[in-house]
This record gives sequence, C-alpha cells and structure tokens, in this order.
Amino acid sequence: MAPEPLTPQQTEQALAELPGWEAADDRLARNYVFGKHLPAAAMVIHVAAIQEELGHHSDMTLSYNTLGITVNTHSVGGKITELDVALARRIEEIAAGHGAG
Repeated sequence: MAPEPLTPQQTEQALAELPGWEAADDRLARNYVFGKHLPAAAMVIHVAAIQEELGHHSDMTLSYNTLGITVNTHSVGGKITELDVALARRIEEIAAGHGAG
C-alpha cells in the first residue's frame, strides 16, 4: 500500500514525540551538533545503514561538527508521510550514542 501524506495535525502529533525536529516546506528537518567532525561523520554512516534497512532515504548535509537531515516522501509529491516519521524516530534512537546534541 502506498504511503499517504500526513495531515498537519498528524504531523504536529509526530513532532511532539521528536524533540528538535520541525516541519517546514513539506519536510521533516533537524540539525545535530557534535563536539568534533568524526562523530558527525560516523553518524552519517549509521543513518545511511538505517535508510538502507528501511528503504527510505533522507538528504544529509555534513559540515565540520554539524549534521543536517531533511526527509520527505517523493512518491507522494514530496510530502511528509509515516515513512518520514519512522526514519526520524530511528535517527533519534541513535543520535545520543554518537554524542549528538
């Protein structure tokens, strides 16, 4: 079954459980800050592995000690779906282990 775009209310409910994430321009987005570059780069690899497992991918921007992540579902016109929320939840589960703040 194809994913369906979330309503604004559903998106707000999901964000209540995802501290630091926000919805803007039909995307879920979050920036993580690290003490150094290597933990940020390591998290990129970990997130990539989760994305492969889920078959759903985000856009990531890595700078020295910052990792920016944005995600939406292209197959429904670039809207936010439960697939995006599930990916964000999984990312949140690993972030602290990489020292993300």
